[in-house]
Amino acid sequence: MDEKTLFFFAKHPEALPLYEQLERRIQTQVPDVAIKTQKTQISFYNRRLFACVSFAKVRKGEKQPKYGLTLTLGLGRRLDSPRIDVAAEPYPNRWTHHLFLSDAAELDAELMAWIQEASVFAAGKR
Repeated sequence: MDEKTLFFFAKHPEALPLYEQLERRIQTQVPDVAIKTQKTQISFYNRRLFACVSFAKVRKGEKQPKYGLTLTLGLGRRLDSPRIDVAAEPYPNRWTHHLFLSDAAELDAELMAWIQEASVFAAGKR
């Protein structure tokens, strides 16, 4: 774990183990993934950005669990799932999805398929 990542989690240390599991899963599934830690998010790239984690609030009030991460994915379609907290289409056929992760059990096959789809979509963008 590098210094920038540890600094990113300084105010949210309880989320670090979940992030570490997610990062390992992404690195296993997505070839040649690059990870960039910034002040407000950790981004995952192949040819382009395909996912990021942050502490952005995506649920209102008490519906937002106290601990966890927001995962943001870019896809060429809108996901229809109760797991998606917010979906927006900033450009035609380019959907941004935000979902809140608070438990390692949520790093399941469905989520990893969405991450894989996002990485393929990003790699194919011009």
